[in-house]
Amino acid sequence: MNTNLGLLGKKLGNTQIFTDDGEVQRVTVVEVGPCVVVGKRTPEKHGYSALRIGFGAKRAKSVRKPEAGLYAKLGIEVPEVVRELRLPPEVVEKYEVGQKLSAPEVFRDGMFVDVQGTSKGRGYTGVMKRHNFAGYKATHGAHEYQRHGGSIGMNMTPGRVFKGKKMAGQHGNKTVTVLNLKVAKVMADEGLLLLQGSVPGARGSVVLLRSAAKKKQASA
Repeated sequence: MNTNLGLLGKKLGNTQIFTDDGEVQRVTVVEVGPCVVVGKRTPEKHGYSALRIGFGAKRAKSVRKPEAGLYAKLGIEVPEVVRELRLPPEVVEKYEVGQKLSAPEVFRDGMFVDVQGTSKGRGYTGVMKRHNFAGYKATHGAHEYQRHGGSIGMNMTPGRVFKGKKMAGQHGNKTVTVLNLKVAKVMADEGLLLLQGSVPGARGSVVLLRSAAKKKQASA
């Protein structure tokens, strides 16, 4: 489990930049933060340590009265999205409720991050689109079978279809985490992060960025 600090952001789209040696670099632009600490979890009270961070702001008509009252006591605007990040106790102690976090405080040029988002929903799709099946041959009298999945099991033994068999069904709309994306550039004034590689989700979707869990970071 990733226990590194991170921030919420919004995927804006893709573009390209030029490196110092003149090479073109394709990047994904993510608007990161500012996020606000809306709650803390401590081992003494909750049995574990974590930070609850909020991103964006809800429309007034979408806010329920209990929710509005809770955040009014904290002196915080009701966030659009709230996520809980498991962190070591010594990290949680550094932050207070109501404190704002921005991209330059957490990320820097050249570091690696893990990005989590919801993939694009493709609806109900067949095996060729969903699982990259090759399809059936279109010769020798094959008729209306080109995009079928073929046999799904045996006759007598075991006489059933195994669980997990790749078949047609819901494609996409799942939580996806992409590991070890390199931060090409942190644009502090605009609050943008340029990442080398693809980020899951559609344009405008909310993503969670955390310092990479499985990649050794270069010293700052």
